[in-house]
Amino acid sequence: MKRIYNDINLASRNSFGVSEKARMVVEFDSAEDLKEIFSAERPDKWYVLGAGNNTLFTQYYDGVIFNPKASSIAILGDDGEYVDLRVEAAYDWDSLVEWSVNNGLWGIENLSAIPSSVGAAPVQNIGAYGAEVKDAITTVEYFDTNKLEVVRLSNKECGFAYRESIFKQELRGVAIILAVEMRLCRTPRPNLGYGDVIKEVEARGGATLQNIREAICAIRGRKLPDPKVLGNAGSFFKNPIVERGVADRLIAEYPDMPYYAVPNDEEHIKLAAGWLIDRAGLKGYRDGNVGVHQNQALVLVNYGGATGGEVIALSKYVSQCVKEKFGVEISPEVNLL
Repeated sequence: MKRIYNDINLASRNSFGVSEKARMVVEFDSAEDLKEIFSAERPDKWYVLGAGNNTLFTQYYDGVIFNPKASSIAILGDDGEYVDLRVEAAYDWDSLVEWSVNNGLWGIENLSAIPSSVGAAPVQNIGAYGAEVKDAITTVEYFDTNKLEVVRLSNKECGFAYRESIFKQELRGVAIILAVEMRLCRTPRPNLGYGDVIKEVEARGGATLQNIREAICAIRGRKLPDPKVLGNAGSFFKNPIVERGVADRLIAEYPDMPYYAVPNDEEHIKLAAGWLIDRAGLKGYRDGNVGVHQNQALVLVNYGGATGGEVIALSKYVSQCVKEKFGVEISPEVNLL
């Protein structure tokens, strides 16, 4: 069953709390709902909005916003060690992580406290603390708005990379994700490659699922503002990936600069955008209604009443300052509409 809303304010539907309107919002429960809409008349302009945690509206949206509402979870298989799940798109991501931890299943615990819906997770290939959702996903099921049918893609076919997937490339404007299938494991596989995580976990008594989840929730809670209190979309910028020569130059000049290997790529290094912004002197910077969060420089915040245009202007200023100081380009992770 679908529900249609016309000329609706989106302030309560995006974590930035930006007050922009959309011509139409369609809440849907199934592929049949989508087929009915796209069979009748394909919208010229449309966008899928999940929980609204990674989207910044900068103007009136004169198209159709599709909002998935189906949120069931089902166990597809269990061989005693591996458990296969099917989770519908509207299921809250952190609730899924909590469910997996409570059921003794390893694989996504490092992704605790990430504000997202399950359907949005593969689009961005969400990641944190050395883990990415691609490492757990087996299949993504989506509605193809051109073929008017449900399609299933294997992990390999999804084209996952750092904050990338086929859903941001070839299937952008084509696919509406319906469900994600994952394989989790009962065998302990702690991923503690980040120093602050190790310390927090050890302080709680060791690498259990619950301790890892609690540690990461605590770390994120200290660094990241609650969007219900202070409008934000979490990390606004992607960590830049630069050529090794550029990284070597910066490391020589700034020995304390954090950096990370890029899997299967010895020619490039990933830098920490938050550190670059901080060292550019912008942590805690404020310009009217918007600013850089005082505890985490990756996060841009709406202090109240900000427009999307004000957030964009701030993001461009931050990028410019980082480029001038380090010669490194940083780009938004957030979807801009």
